[in-house]
Amino acid sequence: MSEAAPARNELEALLLDFHAGNIAPEEFARRLLDAQVFMPVKDEKHRIAGFQASTQAAPLLVEDDDGNRILVLFSAPDRAQAFLAAYPGHGGGMLAEFSWILRRMGAGIAISINPDQTPGFDLDPEMVAMVAALLPEEDQ
Repeated sequence: MSEAAPARNELEALLLDFHAGNIAPEEFARRLLDAQVFMPVKDEKHRIAGFQASTQAAPLLVEDDDGNRILVLFSAPDRAQAFLAAYPGHGGGMLAEFSWILRRMGAGIAISINPDQTPGFDLDPEMVAMVAALLPEEDQ
């Protein structure tokens, strides 16, 4: 893990507060839903600057040693740079609310926010499901 640095945004402040024990787990989960995260996505082969041809972003999913799939997210685009060097083709990305991502995820996928960095946080698939259960119903 890298050395802790001051929080650069609301999500990092939330992560630091939670790690310090200043926030109860359920409050952390509720506040995480509204947090903005950076999701790396796969670059398209024949891009036109500023234009994405496909309507489906391909997020960065990695596998751990046990074969579990993990969605990689970051608290800010600059937090992703060093990690993404090991994943050519994932130079693009998008900012989105954590809740928006949860609504579009499949079951059984873990999430890692700022992997191998401080502040960071890993959610196993069960924890992802518990946070997703806090999502309010969408208006139809």
